[in-house]
Amino acid sequence: MTSETVLLIVTSHDDLGDTGKKTGFWYEELAAPYYVFKDAGLAPVLVSPKGGCPPIDPGSESPNVRSPSVERFAADSEARAALERTIRAEDAPADYAAVFLVGGHGTMWDFPDWPGLSQLLGRAHADDKPIGAVCHGVAGLLSLRTDGGHPLVRGMRLTGFTNDEEAAVGLTAVVPFLLQDQLGAAGGHFVVGAAFGEHVVTDGRLVTGQNPASSKSAAEKVLSLLGRS
Repeated sequence: MTSETVLLIVTSHDDLGDTGKKTGFWYEELAAPYYVFKDAGLAPVLVSPKGGCPPIDPGSESPNVRSPSVERFAADSEARAALERTIRAEDAPADYAAVFLVGGHGTMWDFPDWPGLSQLLGRAHADDKPIGAVCHGVAGLLSLRTDGGHPLVRGMRLTGFTNDEEAAVGLTAVVPFLLQDQLGAAGGHFVVGAAFGEHVVTDGRLVTGQNPASSKSAAEKVLSLLGRS
C-alpha cells in the first residue's frame, strides 16, 4: 500500500546574500502544491533544515502576487500550524509517497549542501518514488549523487528558475550560483520555457517546474505519477 504522506521541503535560510534584505521560501510555491496534495486525500508534511517556523520571502506576500492558494493557506489554521512547526529531515516519516522541493531564493544557500535532504532524496530515488521541485527548489537536486558518484540530474531533462529570470529580478550577482548554469554543469539537460510562464518538465519520476507560475501544475504532475489525478 502506498503511503499517504508527501514531504514538502522548505528552506530555513533568510538572508539574501549580503544585501541586508530578507528571503526565504516563496509562498505560492508552498501553498499551491500543499492543496494539490491535500485535496487529493494525501497528507502534506513540512520539512526544513532547522525545523520550526521557516522564513517566508517578503516579496511573495505582496498583494499583487498573493494567489487564491496563498490566501487559502493564510486563512487555514491547520496549514499555518504545520508551517510553524516544520520538522527536520531526520525526524521525517520513513515511509512517504513523494518528495516536493518548494522554491524561494533561500534554497540556493541551504539546499545543495544539506545532508538530510540528500538522504531523503536518495531513499525516494532508490524506491522509485516521484520527486518534484519548483523554481529555486530545484537547487536541492544538486545535493544528491547516484551510486556511481554522478549527480542525480546527469543526463536528465529538467527546468528551474532561468538565467534570464534571475537577471530580470536583479539577483544575478547576489545568488551564490546561477541555477541554470549549475544544473547544466552537473550534466542536466536544462529546458527553458517562456520567462515567468508556466513550464513543467517530466523525466521519468522527476518533475520540475520553472517558476512560481509552474507550482500547481508541477504538483499535479507528481500527483498523476502517484496515480491520484
